[in-house]
Amino acid sequence: MSTSHAVTWAVEESGGYETAWIEIDGTTLRARGRVVGTVPEPYWISYELDTAEDFVTRRLRATSDTAGGTAELDLRREPDGRWTVNGQPAPELDGALDCDLGLSPLTNTMPVLRHALQHRPGERDFLMAWVHVPDLVVRPNRQTYTHLGAERVRYASGTYRADLTLDADGLVVAYPGLARRM
Repeated sequence: MSTSHAVTWAVEESGGYETAWIEIDGTTLRARGRVVGTVPEPYWISYELDTAEDFVTRRLRATSDTAGGTAELDLRREPDGRWTVNGQPAPELDGALDCDLGLSPLTNTMPVLRHALQHRPGERDFLMAWVHVPDLVVRPNRQTYTHLGAERVRYASGTYRADLTLDADGLVVAYPGLARRM
């Protein structure tokens, strides 16, 4: 079954907004979006995200514009699990299944959907290909997602914790301190 969503979040942490057009088809997700932020500096980001089966990242393409110039990212996860960043091998990301676009509530969706954490008990640890904004630098990042109740999941990375409210499709409704769906 395929569902389409057009979602806009007010992103408090960046002083901006994100709008994403999302297509969930079975266990795949495709999205394209635009982000505008003012912190740490004014920026615009356009992105396209494509996942393989089980919501595993296949590719994230992004362009970021700031007063200092333009940054481009082509982040790919190959079927054998190896990652490339702008065509260059990124072995530090091997083992990761997901990308995480910084300050974007959209990319919290894939690990939640893969394990249905918005609906059923569980806790999962992940290695993520985390994308810093606005410079689009990619780094490995450890994260944990824990089911808290119906459509509630705790996100944790290092000492940071946030209890997310999700809709039935696993999309973020509220991410305290980061974003709130409009």
